[in-house]
Amino acid sequence: MTAASDDCLARNEWICGDYVRTRRQILLDAVGQHAQLTALSILIGLVIALPLAVLARRWRWAAGPVLAGTTILYTIPSLAMFSLLLPVYGLSATLVVAGLVLYSLTLLVRNILAGLRAVPEETRQAARGLGYGPVRLLLTVELPLALPAAMAGLRIATVSAVSLVTVGAIVGFGGLGNLIYAGMNTYFKAQVLTASVLCVLIAIVADLLLLGVQWLITPWVRARRA
Repeated sequence: MTAASDDCLARNEWICGDYVRTRRQILLDAVGQHAQLTALSILIGLVIALPLAVLARRWRWAAGPVLAGTTILYTIPSLAMFSLLLPVYGLSATLVVAGLVLYSLTLLVRNILAGLRAVPEETRQAARGLGYGPVRLLLTVELPLALPAAMAGLRIATVSAVSLVTVGAIVGFGGLGNLIYAGMNTYFKAQVLTASVLCVLIAIVADLLLLGVQWLITPWVRARRA
């Protein structure tokens, strides 16, 4: 028997509307897991990176070890990273999140630190002259002025995480990566292409959302450009 002429699944075509229609829930579940793993890892990475960058800014001697340590983590191949974390977290989603958090630190710490270092010293001096203490200076002056650089790092780290989540398929928690790897093993063209396109769309949407957030929380940058 030959496949019907209008059956793109039977013909194993790359572009197939029937695949999207019949596997809609599977795709939605994969997209949800992909987005959840990405968001959680970036959020945790940001919580860790912020104090590290502040520490490196306050004490110059700490900048070298902090930057060197996070850079070394980024050079470890993803498969090796997950293998090193496997004895600690086992075959779980936590393993994938932990690996993504470590990878995000390089981009986040460097950009937050660059933003803090770019704050003009005369601005700090003026704030101190108005009675600002270290904490108030950091929260109301330094961090707001460092936002453009920090957001640039956050956007890059997020897009990178969207890509790296797919590697989590080796432990069964890769979001759309699970479908990509399964499709490659069976040469299921529609599944590989659809999951790959959705992965790209997640990265684009996440980047645009963060760009919109940056636009909203930095009105002084908009005013300066205007």
